Amino acid sequence: MKIAFVGKGGSGKTTLSSLFVRHLAATGAPVVAIDADINQHLGAALGLDDAEAAGLPAMGEHLSLIKDHLRGTNPRIASTEKMIKTTPPGEGSRLLRVREDNPVYDACARPVELDGGTVRLMVTGPFTDADLGVACYHSKTGAVELCLNHLVDARDEYVVVDMTAGSDSFASGMFTRFDITFLVAEPTRKGVSVYRQYKEYARDFGVTLKVVGNKVQGQDDLDFLHDEVGDDLLVTVGHSDWVRAMEKGRPPRFELLEETNSRALRTLRTAVDATYELRDWARYTQQMVHFHLKNAHSWGNERTGDDLAAQVDPGFVLGEEVATLA
Repeated sequence: MKIAFVGKGGSGKTTLSSLFVRHLAATGAPVVAIDADINQHLGAALGLDDAEAAGLPAMGEHLSLIKDHLRGTNPRIASTEKMIKTTPPGEGSRLLRVREDNPVYDACARPVELDGGTVRLMVTGPFTDADLGVACYHSKTGAVELCLNHLVDARDEYVVVDMTAGSDSFASGMFTRFDITFLVAEPTRKGVSVYRQYKEYARDFGVTLKVVGNKVQGQDDLDFLHDEVGDDLLVTVGHSDWVRAMEKGRPPRFELLEETNSRALRTLRTAVDATYELRDWARYTQQMVHFHLKNAHSWGNERTGDDLAAQVDPGFVLGEEVATLA
């Protein structure tokens, strides 16, 4: 199951995504956690110290390896240089599975020990001074999008992505790559403004969007969120002494998280698992192709010197059966 956490900067989306990762790990579920935010804080939220977090391999620095692995023997892709972030899989492509070992995980993922289990953590890498003026941050997330395009995940397998803040996710098609998107919103006008943008942009793509109210302190906050987001409000989270200790680098055992917040995390998982029955791999593949053709026309063809529409395999539909056969 693929899960995105989005929200405005400072909403608490990284904290909540890390808590959800911890919750899944504590139940023994296989988890791949991906930090795709411009501010790389997921590693620290999962308990890594500054040196460990800084030492995580950046996916963008291994883009050639990622492309080479995913390309496989796909005859529609002439070379890795012709692959762009939206290149879809086809016959002969290598697909990624959550539980497997592969060169992409070897190069880009690192195990993180949490209470009750181990998760794989992958990061886009920070936006450095060298990038200023010459690179868009979405070039960093291209490796994530490419991996998601080739990922086949099953029931009870989880890929949790901490997305970049605000509505920047709509600069690519990555916002359509998830079974469910949790939008973390504070009970303020600014807090719900990103929700309105997301709701509007995602309207035509069948995105399952649920709001997690954060920093809710009373009935007035709850009423405000209900008024602003209606039935999309799934659950709310309030103050947490456990989180305060975690942010100081001294988290207690995860089993000591407040019961109200543990219950909220269980609600998130129930919502995630319910989306399995809604999966439509044909629509998922069609959306992938839609954004690939859009990117090919706007910049990809000119950059590569090829008509990248030829990379689309019209008979290919991504799915669990295809991955099993592969």
